[in-house]
Amino acid sequence: MKLRVTKPVVVEGRYDKARLTAVFDVQVIVTGGFRIYSDPQKRLMIQKYAADSGIAVLTDSDAAGFKLRRYIRSIVREGEIIDLFIPQIAGKERRKSQPSREGLLGVEGIDGDSLVRIFTQAGLVGDCGHATPANPITKADLYEAGLSGRPNSRQKRIQLLEELGLPNYLSVNELVEYMNNAEITMQN
Repeated sequence: MKLRVTKPVVVEGRYDKARLTAVFDVQVIVTGGFRIYSDPQKRLMIQKYAADSGIAVLTDSDAAGFKLRRYIRSIVREGEIIDLFIPQIAGKERRKSQPSREGLLGVEGIDGDSLVRIFTQAGLVGDCGHATPANPITKADLYEAGLSGRPNSRQKRIQLLEELGLPNYLSVNELVEYMNNAEITMQN
């Protein structure tokens, strides 16, 4: 029996969709990569789902995936977006003869247990609700911890991202959002 995901998930391609639907009972919206830039219907669909029920965005942890993720954020004016991140793992998908330009596995190459962990941490599996933390982490907290705005902050932030199993492309804002969604405290 597949686990039910409570929000539609936006992914880059059809192989990403196949990977998710092999693990979850989930509604998946495929952007077709950068084709979304010229597809007004797909943009409207994403906007509608975000406004109605909220969406989760799961892209590859490479530069192109983060560019697409930021574009999706820019077109959604109202509603909820939950960012999901896969770890940066060197390798190539089975169906490809060569690894990607950055040599990282994409969503389609991530194992099912990791996907379940990512979705569960975000509160998207089954009926598990996601409550706002009592004391949410702010950018000021990251500054105080030396993770932003200080000498060597980037290196410290990359080390934290690696410890959390997150890609090193995350901005400070994305890290704050992830930590609050995953209910990670500064003491964790």
